[in-house]
Amino acid sequence: MNSGTTRKKRVNGETITIIVILAIIILLFAFFLKDVMLPLFKLQLDNDLDGAAALLKSKGFVGGISVILIEALQMIIIFVSAEFIQIASGLSYPIYISLPLCDIGICLGATVIFLLVRVFKFNSTTYEKNRGMIDKIASNAKDRNIVILLYLLFFMPFIPFGAICYYGASTKISYGKYMLTVSTSAIPSVVVSVLIGQAGKLFFTNSIPLWLLVLIVIALSVMLFALIYWFMHKFVLKGTDKTPESLFFDIFFMVVKLFQFGKKRPLLGDDLIITADVPYLVLANHESRIDYFYLYYLSNLKSPSYIFSKIHSIDPIFRIFQKHCGFIPKKLLSDDPEADAKIEQMIKMGFPVVMFPEERTSPDGRTNPIYENIGAYCKNLDVDLVLVRITGSYYAHPMWRRRAYSSDVKVTVDRVIKRKEIASMTDEELNSAIKETLYNDVSLCNDVTYRQNGKAKGLERILYRCADCGVLYKTVGRGNELKCLSCGSVHTLDDKYRFTDNIGSIPGYYNAIRTLEEKELDSLSLNASVRTRIFNENGIMSKTGNGECTLDKNGFRFRSDSEEFSIPVKELRPLAFTCGKRFELYHDGKLHFFYPKEDPVQVARWALIVDILKSGQTILPS
Repeated sequence: MNSGTTRKKRVNGETITIIVILAIIILLFAFFLKDVMLPLFKLQLDNDLDGAAALLKSKGFVGGISVILIEALQMIIIFVSAEFIQIASGLSYPIYISLPLCDIGICLGATVIFLLVRVFKFNSTTYEKNRGMIDKIASNAKDRNIVILLYLLFFMPFIPFGAICYYGASTKISYGKYMLTVSTSAIPSVVVSVLIGQAGKLFFTNSIPLWLLVLIVIALSVMLFALIYWFMHKFVLKGTDKTPESLFFDIFFMVVKLFQFGKKRPLLGDDLIITADVPYLVLANHESRIDYFYLYYLSNLKSPSYIFSKIHSIDPIFRIFQKHCGFIPKKLLSDDPEADAKIEQMIKMGFPVVMFPEERTSPDGRTNPIYENIGAYCKNLDVDLVLVRITGSYYAHPMWRRRAYSSDVKVTVDRVIKRKEIASMTDEELNSAIKETLYNDVSLCNDVTYRQNGKAKGLERILYRCADCGVLYKTVGRGNELKCLSCGSVHTLDDKYRFTDNIGSIPGYYNAIRTLEEKELDSLSLNASVRTRIFNENGIMSKTGNGECTLDKNGFRFRSDSEEFSIPVKELRPLAFTCGKRFELYHDGKLHFFYPKEDPVQVARWALIVDILKSGQTILPS
C-alpha cells in the first residue's frame, strides 16, 4: 500500500471521527434542549438566578450535564455571557462539583471550536470583531510562545473565552497543548463566578447578611482585577505603557462603548484630517460630558492622547487608566505647567493630542468663551492644528440632565491649519480663527426631531431663575415643560428642543436670566454656607469642613475655621460646576469643592455671575 493511500485513509478516518463526535454533541444538545436548556436560557434572559439554581437542583445528574452543555454552547456562540451559568452552578452544587462542571463545559466548547476551525474552516464574525484587540496583545506580548500568549488572552478582560479559542484554533498549536491551556487558564475567572454563587447560596439560606455578600463579591472582583493587572504589567505592556498605544487605551474605550450600548454612533465628516501631519493638535468645542468618546471615532492615523480634567484623578480606577492610557490630567481653568510639559512630551513621541479649550461643558448649548491666549499656545507647539466642531451631543447628554438619550451627533473636521500657515498668522488672527471655527449654537443648527417626553427634566439646574417674574430657584422641569412655582408661567419644549413661546430656545432663556443678573450686578452679593472637600496635587482628599463663600463685583472670597482667601475679579477664572451639586476652583494648587447647603441649583448662578464679571461682552444672539 503506497503512502498516498495510507494518508488518504488516515484523513478519512479523522474526518469520520470528527463527524461522529459532532453528531454525539448535537444529539446531547437536542436531548437536553427542551427540558433543561431552553428553560435555563429563559431564566438567564430574566436574570433569575434563584430560578436557575432551583431548576438545576431539581434535575440532579441531568442538571450537571446541562451546566456542561450550556457552558460549551456559550463558548461556541461567544456573545452569550458565561457568568450566569457559572454563578447558577455555584448556587446549585458544592464548589468541588460546580468548578469541574464549568471547566469541562469550557473544554467541550473549546473542542468544538477547534474542530470547526481546523476541519470545517469556520470563521466566526464575533471573533473577527475581537480580532483587533487580540492582535494588539499578540504584537505587544514579550513572549511570542503561543501557549503563553493564550494564557495572557484568557487573563484579559472583555475578550470572550470563545473568541480566544477561535484564535488559538487558527494557529498551529497542537490539540493537546491547546486543551491544556484552555482548561487551566479559564480557572481563575470560573472560580470567582462559582464563589459568587456559593456566597449567594449562603445569603439565600440566611447564613450571611447582605452586606457580607456584597463585600465578598467586591473582594473577589478586586482579586481578579488585581491578577489581570499584574499579568498586563508583567507580560503585555512592553514599550507602550503610559501611551495611547497601551492596551489599557483600548480597554478604556471598550468599557465606554459598553456604557453607550444602544446609543447612536456619531456621523463623521473627517476627510480633512488626513491632510494633517502627525503629530497634530485637535481642538474641539465641548457640548457634553462624553464628547471625548465621540472624538474617539475620528480617523486618526495614530491613537491620540486626551487631556482630561484632573478632577477625574480622584477616582482610583480612572487614575489607573489615566496613568497607563497616556491621558494627560490638567487642572481645569487654571495654569498647569506640568500638563503643558506632558502635552509637549506626547507630541515629541509622535502622538496627536486632543484638547477642549473651553475646559468645561456648555451649560446652554453655546460654546463657552475661550479666555486663554490659545493662539500663542498653539504656535509654540509648532504642529498642525485640527479644528473639530461637535453638534448634537448637547441634546444627547447635557450637563443638567442625568439621563442620556440616543441622539444624532455630528463630528466634523471643519478646518486644518498647517504649521506654515500658523507661523504666518498673528496670535490674534489664530485666536479668532479657532474661536470662530469652534463656536456652535445648538438652537441654530438643530434639524433633528426629539420625541422623548422628558426633555425638560432637570432643566431648572441651569435655568434656575424665572424669565418672567425673576424669582430665584422656583423653576421646575417636568416632562417637556419648565414651570415657575411662583408665578405659574409655563414654557414648553417642542420636538426641536425649542420653546413654543417667544422665549425661543434654551440659549434664549439663558440670555433672559443673564440680562436679569446684569441689571443687579452693581449691588449683587452672593453668599452661601458650604460644605467643602479639598484635594491635594495628587488628587487625594486632604480635608473636609464647612465655610462660607461670597461673590460680588470685587471678587470671590472663602472663609472657614482653617482657611481664608480671596481672589479679585481680574485673577478669577471661570467656575466649573456640577449641576445641582457643587462648584469648584483651584487655590494654591489645591482643588476646592464647594457644596451649598441650601438651594444647590445656585451653583449655576455662581458660574454665570463669574462669566458676566469676566466677559464684559455683549450677549450673543440666540
